[in-house]
Amino acid sequence: MEYSKLGNSNLQVSHLCVGCMSFGDPGSNFHAWTLNAEESEMLVKHALDLGINFFDTANIYSAGTSEEYLGRAIKNNIARDKVVIATKAYYNEGKLSKAAIQHEIDESLKRLGTDYVDLYIIHRFDYDTPIEETMEALDGLVKAGKVRALGASAMYGYQFNNMQLAAEKNGWTPFVSMQNHYNLLYREDEREMIPICKQQNVALTPYSPLAAGRLSRLEWKTDSKRSQTDKTAISKYDSTQEMDYNIVLRVHELAEKYGFTMTQISLAWQYAKGVTAPIIGATKAKYFEDAIGAFNVKLTSDDISYLEELYVPHKIVGAL
Repeated sequence: MEYSKLGNSNLQVSHLCVGCMSFGDPGSNFHAWTLNAEESEMLVKHALDLGINFFDTANIYSAGTSEEYLGRAIKNNIARDKVVIATKAYYNEGKLSKAAIQHEIDESLKRLGTDYVDLYIIHRFDYDTPIEETMEALDGLVKAGKVRALGASAMYGYQFNNMQLAAEKNGWTPFVSMQNHYNLLYREDEREMIPICKQQNVALTPYSPLAAGRLSRLEWKTDSKRSQTDKTAISKYDSTQEMDYNIVLRVHELAEKYGFTMTQISLAWQYAKGVTAPIIGATKAKYFEDAIGAFNVKLTSDDISYLEELYVPHKIVGAL
C-alpha cells in the first residue's frame, strides 16, 4: 500500500479509501444492495489486511447504520489511532447550520463509537445558511477535539473558494480535501474545482472513480442487485451511455495492451491526474485487491491523451 498526507493536514492516508455507502441495513430504504454488519466487518478486515487505513461514511448512509457497522468493525479489528475515519453532514434537518452541525457530529460520534472523527466533510453546499456560520461551527468542532480535519464534497468551484476565503479571513480551519464526482466519464471539475484544489494543496478524494462499475467492465450494466437498483448511478450515467461507451472501450483496449484490468487502468488515470485517494465502494473483498494493482500501472502521456480524447462536455452532476 502507498500512503501520503491528506492535503495540508497531518493525516496519513492510504491511496485508496473504502467507501462505506455499501455498508448498512438494507431495510433502511437507502439502498437495497448494502452489506449487513457481519459482511461489512469482513470487508473492513480485508481492507485493513491490505494496508488500507482510510474509511469514508456519512450520517445518512442507510439511516446511520453504515456508521454503526464501520465503528463496530474498527473497534473489533484495529486500534482507533491506526485508521482515518471520515463522515459527513448536510442531508439532515438544518443542513449546515451551527445547531445542525453540533447535533450531527455528536450523533455520528455515538454511532461510530469514537470520541473524534479524523475528517468531517460537508456533503454539499448549503444555500440556506451563511458561509460564515458554517465555517465557524466547523472550526468549533476542531477546537473542541471532535474533529481533526475538515473536507468538502461536490459543489461549484466558486462556492468552495468562498468558504476557504471565509476561513482564511477569520482564522478558522480550512478544508484539506475535496470529495468530488470525478472519473473518465465525468470530468467537469477539471474546469474550475480541480485547479482551485491544486492551487490550495487540497487533496482530491473523488467518489465514483469507476463510474459505478462502468469503467471496470465491458458491460454497461450487469445482473447484480446494485446495477439493477442503484437509481443514483443510473441517473448519473445512462443518459450519456452512447457517447461515453467509446471511452469504456478505450479503457478496455489499454487494459488488454498492458495486461491489467480495466479497474486498474481507470484508477491509474486518476493517480496520473493528481488524485490522492479514490473512494472504492466495494461489496466484495476481491475488488480491493484489483484496485491495489493500479499502483503498478504507469500510463504514458500518450495513453492519458488517448483515454481523454473522446470526452465531451456533460451536464453538471453532483453540485446542487
